[in-house]
Amino acid sequence: MQEDYYLGAYWGPRKETALECARRAELFFHMLARCDPTFVQWYRGGRGAPRELPGHPVRPVATEWEQLFLRGMNRGDADRKVIEDLGFSEYVWNAKRGRTRVELHCGEYSPFGEGNTCLILPPDEGPERERILAAPVLAEVLTSVATAWDPDFAMVSSIEMVRLVQKRKKEVRVGWLTYLSRRLGSLPPLPAPVRIEPVGTLGWLLVLSLEPLTASNPEHVAFTARVRELLDRAGLIERPMPEPAGG
Repeated sequence: MQEDYYLGAYWGPRKETALECARRAELFFHMLARCDPTFVQWYRGGRGAPRELPGHPVRPVATEWEQLFLRGMNRGDADRKVIEDLGFSEYVWNAKRGRTRVELHCGEYSPFGEGNTCLILPPDEGPERERILAAPVLAEVLTSVATAWDPDFAMVSSIEMVRLVQKRKKEVRVGWLTYLSRRLGSLPPLPAPVRIEPVGTLGWLLVLSLEPLTASNPEHVAFTARVRELLDRAGLIERPMPEPAGG
């Protein structure tokens, strides 16, 4: 049975303007374009998009992303008033078929919000999926996410594996590939074949295997759980407590 893989990056309250978030998005999409040919052009929804295209083309420039984020501000259900501390949301995709979808939520600084996220959902099928779901490509994508968004952690995993390995509702998740910010603490020794690569001065990229780790393989589940346990003992699995607004 095919598993549902995704990349998820998560960070706590961080007060940023639409322009500051847009500058991060500009860097992110420029870096992402180097990871795979299908990541060069992205599209958004809205009326009036050319029928021959997947949507309205989105340029990877801060000025355009600033407007998209301002348009995607969270609003109250009743009065439609902007809720500033809940930040900005937008999503884009890259094709009509075999599409990858990117969902962004950033600039949130409410300690009661869902948190800031960058989610990348690969195609359900096709050659694009096979090419993207390879450890070398995913390592580049994860590095792009970490560099641009500076999350507390990020990971690539299947939904099924997360359900088997995760023990607390809110914790740092460990996946097939995992990024951990230095803010979380120091890495303990990890068993082979885990490969550890620094991501600049921000954190570390852990590659647990060059082959996909699947929830249907008990050995894969046990190994992922073992790495999670070692990180938990080192204090890296506990999610950082939200800082005061603007912190």
